[in-house]
Amino acid sequence: MKFGKRLKQHVEETLPGWRDMYLNYKDLKKLVRLISSSLEYGKSEAEFVYLLNNEIDKFNVFFMEQEEDFIIRHKELQQRIKRVNESEPSSQEEYEEEMARIRKDIVDFHGEMVLLVNYSNINYTGMAKILKKYDKRTGGLLRLPFIQKVLEQPFFTTELVSKLVKECETIIDELFPTTVVAVEMKEAAITMVGEGIFKNTVAALMTMKEIRKGSSTQSHFSLPALSLPDTELIRSFQLNSPIPTI
Repeated sequence: MKFGKRLKQHVEETLPGWRDMYLNYKDLKKLVRLISSSLEYGKSEAEFVYLLNNEIDKFNVFFMEQEEDFIIRHKELQQRIKRVNESEPSSQEEYEEEMARIRKDIVDFHGEMVLLVNYSNINYTGMAKILKKYDKRTGGLLRLPFIQKVLEQPFFTTELVSKLVKECETIIDELFPTTVVAVEMKEAAITMVGEGIFKNTVAALMTMKEIRKGSSTQSHFSLPALSLPDTELIRSFQLNSPIPTI
């Protein structure tokens, strides 16, 4: 599948509030076509670089806002778990209801973080592809210096979010029985529509795996192959997904 179609499909599958935050690949592709046939090459290149820089600014603002929100929510979830474990519930039913709410919130939280890592991956990939297309059509040499700049941007730096994802998976594996999580996630997959985090997360995981799979055509501009962690949460995604994962 061509990247433009893959990006469009992914944008349709992500959270509604995120859809305008992705790379405007279609308009950039049109501009590359115009530049390659333009007599005012220097002016057109300046416009192209200006638009790319605007896209990077958009990515960074959105990514950092989400990252800050995730740090706060992660601490809040830890505090909720600590309170439940240390307090005396009035009944077993009350305890189980609160734990069920925590389970759902952790799964949703994990899903949003996976979506943000994928957001970084797909926008980086789009940047690399549109710059490759630009260099090929114009004979320019923008890709290497521009990608070096991209690698230093906040939106490309996903180490903190990836660390929170792993901690979230560890909490689920340690606190909740596998069968309970699997059943609840299966129910979520059936009942969640529209903004369903579960469905979007599965789609994001598969997109990341596709973008970052090993290939004989890999270059130093490619993201490394993705190796999904072998956790109960990921296995639940793969086993209970309503979306084909192969």
